[in-house]
Amino acid sequence: MSLSSSSSSTGAASTRLPVSFEFFPPKTPEGAAKLRTVRQALYQRSPEFCSVTYGAGGSTQEGTFSTVREILAEGFSAASHFSCIGATRDSVREQLATLKAMGVKRLVALRGDLPSGYGAGGEFQYASDLVAFIRAETGRDFHIEVAAYPEVHPQARSPEADLQAYAAKVRAGADAAITQYFYNSDAYFRFVDDAYRLGLDVPVVPGIMPITSSTQLMRFSDACGAEIPRWIRLRLQSYGDDIESIKAFGLDVVTDLCDQLRNAGVPGLHFYTMNQSVATLALLDRLALSA
Repeated sequence: MSLSSSSSSTGAASTRLPVSFEFFPPKTPEGAAKLRTVRQALYQRSPEFCSVTYGAGGSTQEGTFSTVREILAEGFSAASHFSCIGATRDSVREQLATLKAMGVKRLVALRGDLPSGYGAGGEFQYASDLVAFIRAETGRDFHIEVAAYPEVHPQARSPEADLQAYAAKVRAGADAAITQYFYNSDAYFRFVDDAYRLGLDVPVVPGIMPITSSTQLMRFSDACGAEIPRWIRLRLQSYGDDIESIKAFGLDVVTDLCDQLRNAGVPGLHFYTMNQSVATLALLDRLALSA
């Protein structure tokens, strides 16, 4: 579906925009207990699903699967991230069987981060290879999401190469995409329009990162290639250590972004929660008030 920033979606339907939440596997019993409390708070907003991240080379596989099991047991749909760097066809086949037996219906299929010094070896070079393999092995057993990069993947040779990599994932059998977070809605609209022109009409769900810490946001964005517009960066820097002002400003900025996306008719919003509930709940409250 092609979107336009000038299109509109108003009325009660806009308050029922599908939402989903991303978590990462906790590393300690205390973290696991805290995440359970966070999930219970977010479940009140009836998410379409909750996704759980996955480490390169399966480094957090058991943590991912454990968290996925808990979400399923709590009565909600869970999407396991599934990365293929360092994986073999046999290991992927085994993991798919485990997930299917657990009752998982959704996967977020990713290449995964390249470990330091990692060469070109491995049985899966690209996420599109993984998507094609999952489809060949399991048919339509899983709803497959893939990653999209409105501001271009940091390792892409060019914007066109990045778009073609996305196209390969969709043509391999992806059902939908979730984007890297961004703060410039025009980048998202341009990406969706470019994809639509290539005949890629699967839903592209915007990834939303609440702003709660300027230092954390700068660090994440530098690592993943997400652009922080200069005016946002300067405002955040001007607040120094004033955490409350940073959070208030961040809430305004991200609410406005979500409003632009909602008014354009996006298929949903996917929140990168960082295993916290307060900032995401504040955004959802603000969006309901502004509907």
